[in-house]
Amino acid sequence: MAEHKIASELSQKAYSDTTKYKAMEVAHAFTEGLMEQLMTCVQNHKSYMDDWDQDEFCVVYVVAGDPLIKNLRRRKFYCWPYLPSPRPNQTVFLYNKRSERIIKRLWTLPVDQSMAELSTPGLIVDKPYKDMQRWSVSFFRGTFWSDIRKEHDIKMLSQEEWDALNRNKIVELGLEDADADRSQPFDFSKIQVGQLEDAGEGILSQNG
Repeated sequence: MAEHKIASELSQKAYSDTTKYKAMEVAHAFTEGLMEQLMTCVQNHKSYMDDWDQDEFCVVYVVAGDPLIKNLRRRKFYCWPYLPSPRPNQTVFLYNKRSERIIKRLWTLPVDQSMAELSTPGLIVDKPYKDMQRWSVSFFRGTFWSDIRKEHDIKMLSQEEWDALNRNKIVELGLEDADADRSQPFDFSKIQVGQLEDAGEGILSQNG
């Protein structure tokens, strides 16, 4: 029988690893199998999404920390019938029911420190980071929703707008208390350039 190491053992191994890794190599490894997991998430949420009369919904991918193991990072996937509140370490895709596929990536936001740095006035970045820079600037400028809708030519509502419009149906379906499980907006007033995350980030867990 194959031996499976627990998260704390993997965490300790990551702390003791002194190998230098290239950032893009880490990024590619981190997103390995991402599309498969996104589609698994879609299948798990399809019955709920069918309750709402709309052709498209969002598939959200978030990298979250662990409250007990400092350098553990978990991949979390979920679907919403609206544009989720933006937060660090978040990527949002648009799924079309009729074509039964993900048709585009709406945005990707990096870690909080990177968002702040990318939004520095006059900062010039390499091509792979231009999209994230644009989205980060849009967030801090306070025009995120209008910019996203214009960029992707969509009219999807934000979470707050959608809740207000569908309040009666939410109550009818018994989902009036579901807000606690929804994505929470991040308080970016706490972010300052120079605030660094712990350098020992190396373990990945998954929560679909």
